[in-house]
Amino acid sequence: MIVNYTEEGWSIVTQRSHGLLAAQICGRWKKDQQPERWVETLIATAEHDDVNDELTEPEIVHPNGGPKNFKMVPFEPAYCDRLVAKALAKGRYVGILIATHIRFLYGEQTEAKPYCAALAKKEKIWIKETKTSAAQVKSSYELLEFCDAFSLIICQQLMQPEERLMEISNGPDGKSYQLRMRNPGELIVSPWPFEEDAFQVNYESRTVKQLAFESSEAFRKALESAVITHNTLTIARNPA
Repeated sequence: MIVNYTEEGWSIVTQRSHGLLAAQICGRWKKDQQPERWVETLIATAEHDDVNDELTEPEIVHPNGGPKNFKMVPFEPAYCDRLVAKALAKGRYVGILIATHIRFLYGEQTEAKPYCAALAKKEKIWIKETKTSAAQVKSSYELLEFCDAFSLIICQQLMQPEERLMEISNGPDGKSYQLRMRNPGELIVSPWPFEEDAFQVNYESRTVKQLAFESSEAFRKALESAVITHNTLTIARNPA
């Protein structure tokens, strides 16, 4: 889960809500620049974090009693196995993209390198089975990663004040994309990679006022009963 500290308490965005926001961004990509296997790319973007379920995971509170932010969760082979298995059940191409994402996240961690190396070998087999190419996978994954990065910026409330520019990520075209917050709730992206000149996205967050909990179960109950906020933003082209 994505954890933000606010004046009201903990603002929580679930991993699945973050994934849905990433898919909303992905779905607006210019039609003539969408990857060939478009629907599978969109589905993988939406579901890239679906195994991480805050309402069922056993340990979601760290020793000081606060909720664990997603960055605090270490590499877990069993989690990665479940994520890849669910993706492969959907289809080999979706599985390839999810496996690529796992290697992107953990590939530089010493304890994860053997796992990621084994995963890379499996990906080569799956690419042959799907009669696709490494280049095609690269294009799809770079779009997934861009939308993931953009969604994380929004969900972590990282947008800079006073219209200061910040980098989102490189897109599948190799370009570096930036954003600025022109008004509260309005983000300007340049260069412009989307089909429409402006569109709205939304995601849910939950506010938990209590700051510390004795157990993960106590926090989970508070999260389940927390008030849900529907957050809406406009993403727009830089005005001429």
